[in-house]
Amino acid sequence: MTFDSNSMNKKRRRTDRRARYIVTGFGGLVLLTLVILVTHLIIQALPLAYTPSLHLIASYQIPNNERIIMAGDFINSQPLLVKKQDCRLGLKQLDKANLVGMHDYIRPCGHVLSAQNMMGENYIVDVSPNAQVRVLPVRSFIMSASEGADTSAHSVLAGQTQIMSFALPKEEWDRRNEWNFALSSKWAVVSIQRENSIFIRWINRQQPTNIIDKRFNNVERSVLLPGSESVLLQFDDGLFLNRLRDDDATLQPIAGDLGLASDEPIVFPLAKDRTFFLVNSNAKTLTRWVISKSEKGLTFEPTYHIPLVDENVLDVAEHASINLVAVMTSKGRLLLVNRVSGDVVSVQKFKDPVADIIWYGDKLYGFSDTTVSVWEGKHLSGITTWASLFEPQQYEGYETENTVWQTTSASDYQEAKFSLTPLLIGSIKASLLALLIAIPVAIGAAIYTAFFAKSRLRNIVKPAIELLEAIPSVLIGFIAAIWLSPKAEQFLFSFAFFLIVIPFVLIAVALVQRPVADYLPKRFRHGAELMFALGGVFVLGFVSVEFAPSIVFSLIGVDGFTLLASESNSPIGKTTIVVALALGVAISPSIYSLAEDAINGVPKDLKHASFALGATRLQTLLHVVLHVALPGIVAAIMLGFGRAFGETMIVLMVTGNTPISSWGLIEGLRALTANLAIELPEAEVTSAHYQILFFTACILFLFTFMVNTIAELLRQRLRSRQHHA
Repeated sequence: MTFDSNSMNKKRRRTDRRARYIVTGFGGLVLLTLVILVTHLIIQALPLAYTPSLHLIASYQIPNNERIIMAGDFINSQPLLVKKQDCRLGLKQLDKANLVGMHDYIRPCGHVLSAQNMMGENYIVDVSPNAQVRVLPVRSFIMSASEGADTSAHSVLAGQTQIMSFALPKEEWDRRNEWNFALSSKWAVVSIQRENSIFIRWINRQQPTNIIDKRFNNVERSVLLPGSESVLLQFDDGLFLNRLRDDDATLQPIAGDLGLASDEPIVFPLAKDRTFFLVNSNAKTLTRWVISKSEKGLTFEPTYHIPLVDENVLDVAEHASINLVAVMTSKGRLLLVNRVSGDVVSVQKFKDPVADIIWYGDKLYGFSDTTVSVWEGKHLSGITTWASLFEPQQYEGYETENTVWQTTSASDYQEAKFSLTPLLIGSIKASLLALLIAIPVAIGAAIYTAFFAKSRLRNIVKPAIELLEAIPSVLIGFIAAIWLSPKAEQFLFSFAFFLIVIPFVLIAVALVQRPVADYLPKRFRHGAELMFALGGVFVLGFVSVEFAPSIVFSLIGVDGFTLLASESNSPIGKTTIVVALALGVAISPSIYSLAEDAINGVPKDLKHASFALGATRLQTLLHVVLHVALPGIVAAIMLGFGRAFGETMIVLMVTGNTPISSWGLIEGLRALTANLAIELPEAEVTSAHYQILFFTACILFLFTFMVNTIAELLRQRLRSRQHHA
């Protein structure tokens, strides 16, 4: 007998030990999975915290009888352009460790040859003695040469649809002192300067016969900005703007007292000519100017200043896909600057400063007359700063500083707007307003079923309400988008009327339900108050929807629907209130279930003691039941807020996803969760956009974690106070 008992006890202990190991193992796997997920989020977002840097990977020399006029991404087979002494342009490519000649563009010595870069693509500019201008993409020239065409004759140019050709006034060309050429996707511009007079010709690339000529006198120099259809003119020590559609006498002052010598570069335009950097030698600053809309039309406004240390700026280059600008100075300093906020994130010192720099991908090419160097960028997404993510910035084309989330564009060299403020405002605004709707409904229902209703009725109502929690949020979002949004104008007025009138209706129902219930059979009296309340609510809802708007509008003499629509920049069906209604319905069952359990869990002895002391049911509810259940109710509300903040499908389907930095209730919004669902699938992996999306995921996780932690700590603190009391 003893042996069998010991054997059974050992077997039971082994079974318990195995069960404990299995449960512990699965619990550990859950924690490990959570740690892996959080670690992955942090690792993906961590490059934003790294400091960007450049590392020299190669430096190349060309013969002294040649001069580099434009760098190309020769590491990736885009040739370098050099000017040779025998009236030709040479194209050089990388062959193993040396730059070797690839093709030559040969013209008679009377031709003037130059090169131009437009958004990463190089062009050959050929001006004949008769002032005929041809603009040839280098890529097109290489294709012709590779197909065996005669690169020394006009046959190279024949049949090339990408070539642009136009004429200049020969008398202006023959008397030139210097000339400049600039190119945009729509315009080609040539300026010819002689003494203090400048002649400028604009040629429409789509319609070459569309030509606009301008002449300015007593001008020291000009800067062509074809991308913004404008030109900057320097008179004495001041800078003025003339737009393409203005007459020659219309000049807008931009800046004065610049303290610049005539041979110093003063303006460094970015690729699309909607932003330029201006050097002020007197103030020793480099100022960013962006195109802006004002009463005078489109003009340029200053934003931030970058201090200079007794040095000149040699060149400014922007990255094609990152808000990164590199500034090379005469002291060999290379500044890596966030082009939106102006934060100088990194400063590197070079022994031999180069005259010109240009970005190709993550490589920075710097070149002087006979030397070209290549630096590889590391952690370039680290150019993102807190100011660019959370503070208002002056963006291109905007009248004032603003917080904008706008990451997608149709082309490179576009200013990306990565402000997270609109997304945070959208998430918080929708969640808080959803709580305002869910708390009265959920807590009111929990108080009724846990304290007032009979056990039989509670056993029916509670599972029915909790069953609503199983409804997929995508279904609630679908119903709200298909049914609620089209009727939003009428529904908002009806809902406002319903909220204002419902307290009076419930008081009236409470006054009449007892006398009426006395006439009902005894078995129907229990729970009759619920039927009366629901009936009053449904009647009021019907009146609010069908009759209230017309009655209210006729009394005040105003068409409220038109007035409401005029006050919003978003469609009425996509406003915050509509989102909050759908979101409030979704989180109400969760809050109800937890709050109801907390209220029902109050010991009956406390209730009976309160009744024995002469307290009414309402007094017992307010001073005993809710006081004891308060920790659980607060935890339920906090958890409901966490779920509302993390909800995806409802805010994705109902909001319209307009990232607006506004706390207005009739404005649209975009939440953090919806933004992740929309943009993460299409974001380029390892890009700054991709990493910022993971950073928002970290913010989302941290916020919900903090809300749940605070809810638990608050619940424990309130409960400990109750025990001490």
